[in-house]
This record gives sequence, C-alpha cells and structure tokens, in this order.
Amino acid sequence: MRVDLLSREYPPEVYGGAGVHVEYLAAELRRLADARVRCFGAPRSEAGVEAYRVPGGLETANAALQVLGVDLEMAAGCEGADLVHSHTWYANFAGHVAKLLYGTPHVVTTHSLEPLRPWKAEQLGGGYALSSWAERTALAGADAVIAVSEGMRRDVLACYPEIPPERVSVIHNGIDTAEYAPDRGTDVLEKHGIDGRRPYVVFVGRITRQKGLVHLLHAARDFHPDAQLVLCAGAPDTPEIAAEVTGLVRGLDRDGVVWISEMLPRPEVIQILTHATVFVCPSVYEPMGIVNLEAMACETAVVATATGGIPEVVADGSTGLLVPIAQSAADGTPDDPAAFAADLAERVNRLLADPALAAELGRAGRARAVEHFSWARIAERTMDLYRSVAPSAHP
Repeated sequence: MRVDLLSREYPPEVYGGAGVHVEYLAAELRRLADARVRCFGAPRSEAGVEAYRVPGGLETANAALQVLGVDLEMAAGCEGADLVHSHTWYANFAGHVAKLLYGTPHVVTTHSLEPLRPWKAEQLGGGYALSSWAERTALAGADAVIAVSEGMRRDVLACYPEIPPERVSVIHNGIDTAEYAPDRGTDVLEKHGIDGRRPYVVFVGRITRQKGLVHLLHAARDFHPDAQLVLCAGAPDTPEIAAEVTGLVRGLDRDGVVWISEMLPRPEVIQILTHATVFVCPSVYEPMGIVNLEAMACETAVVATATGGIPEVVADGSTGLLVPIAQSAADGTPDDPAAFAADLAERVNRLLADPALAAELGRAGRARAVEHFSWARIAERTMDLYRSVAPSAHP
C-alpha cells in the first residue's frame, strides 16, 4: 500500500507537536507500507520526502492563500497513492483535493481545531476564515478522522456535527522512549546558564495563546524564591504576544530566570527536561500535548492544565498534578485567570517543597510513557484504519 502523508512540518522544519507526530509515524509506517511524505518548505534530502514552496505568484499574498497554493501543488503529487493522510489544516485541503481529483481515500488526523483557536485571527486576519473553511471542508469529506485523544474526538463531533460519529476514531500521539530518556549530563545546563544545584521549573513551547505562557508567568510571581524558571519559548505568533511575554518576564521580581528563545536541538531539550524538578504545561487548549509525554519519558514530574486530552496522558497524583480550569469563553481564556495562576503556583510549589514526591511522580511518568504510548503500536493501529478505508489496496 502506498500512503502519502501530507504535513506542513517535517524535519528539520518542525516547530510543534504535529510535526513530531508525522516524523515518528512516518518512520514506523515505512516498516509496514510504502509511506511517503509531502511537506512544506525547503527541499529535503531524505528518500521518499518531497517538499513544496509557496508558488511564485503568491509570495506576497495572505498567509492562508499561500498555504492553499502549496496544497494544490502537493495534491498534484499525490497521483498514484492508495491513500492520503493529512495533518492539520495546513495540509487538509491538499488531501481533500487529492480525494476529489483521483478518488483516493483521505484520512485526517486532528491535532487541533480552528474553531477552538479564535486567537489565530490575530495572525491571519481574513485568512482565519479561509483556514476554518479548509478544515471543515476536508474533515466533512474525509473517509476517516483520527482524533489524538478522547477529548479531541468530543471536540471534533461538537464543532462538526455533520461528521458521523462512527467515522471518528481515537489513536493517541506517541513517544520514542529510547530517544526521550533521562540524560544525567550537565553540559547543556552550563551552556545555557542553568544552575544545576538549584531546583528549577521548566516550560517548553511556542509563544502562543494556546500554550498559556502568560498564565505561567503570572503564577511564577508566587513560585518558591529558591527555584529557577527556565523558559524554552520562542516562535511568537504575533508581535503583540511577544511584547506581552517580554514585559511579564522583565517584570518578574526574582533571580534565576533563564529564557531560551531559539529552537533547541532535541538532545539539549532532553537534558533540560531531565534535570527539572517540575515541567509545567499551562495550556488553555491542548488536544493531547506530546510535550507532556516528552517530560514524562525524561522522568520529570508534570504540572498541567486539566483540559483537552491532557488528563488522558498525565495521571493526576500518579505521574503529575493537574490544574483545574473553568473555561466558557470561545478562546479558552480561564474564567478566573487569577485563580488559575494561583492553582498553577500551588501545585508547582507542592512539588518544589517535596523533591522526593516529584522524583516518584517522574519515575511513574516514564513507566506510563513506555507502557502506553509506543510509536510502533500507534503505527499498527493506523495501518488497521488505512486497511478499513482502502481495502482494495495492496498491503
């Protein structure tokens, strides 16, 4: 069976969880099928990977139009595939066009949903209406939809009630626990000015409303003064949120704040995660959150928001601590931001005050990651789904 995986992100151009997902899924699927990757950006040297740049006539167009231009070229390349599998709205339209053009079955994995990310209007302007249209059209026309968590499945059916429930399956994200494993070295800490003798709280993620960094920075005012705060945070969505985060960091009345704004190589992130006392995921919207699995695999205790698919990954009281959040606004903003920040600070401080408990949760987190979230098993389940929608394709 020839499967074309369609994605905006693919190494080395990866900035989010969807790109990580496609990277590891592709590697495992190649053991089971003729799996090819079509992605955005600069040419790749890897066999079976084709990259597409923005068409020349769209280089100055709205960002959403640029995406759709790439999608059309990507769809043209799908001729001859037995099945196409798209990831995120950036590539969903390519999969939908390939289905219409060639009659190829189309599978979509939902890593997030445009209706639940209204802050993207800040980025895209009117392009947000285009991205929302592309996603809705593709999901409604797909032969199967994969949700990365039960919470994501509920969101898909709530946002797109026209999709029959039996067409939506749950296949979780995974983690490579051979790669993501504790690294006891300290060279990376020294390189970035992190004091390995002091406890520290770490955040890893993009600077976007979704990831809740603003709420973490409000909470950090009340973290125990002995603790460092390490922010592996870059790629701001807009100048406005970049300025807001910069102002909040500068306003923190504490020492030991380390802000690493560049995208770090994976081995460096692993060492930083390993030595942290607590990893914090303050997201206000997170269909699953691969980064929580990455921290758990590094034997680090997690404090995370009890939203979306996070409770399916982080077992409250066993592998980390969940922070309750009440959300009624469409953009996921906490109903009481001050209470949310206070609850974040309380749970972080609980683990800072009890390093033995933090270590115990970290060990249990790695065990859970190894047992339940292997990429090999996820690829097998994905292939089973492919066969159900493309039964006539050769194995």
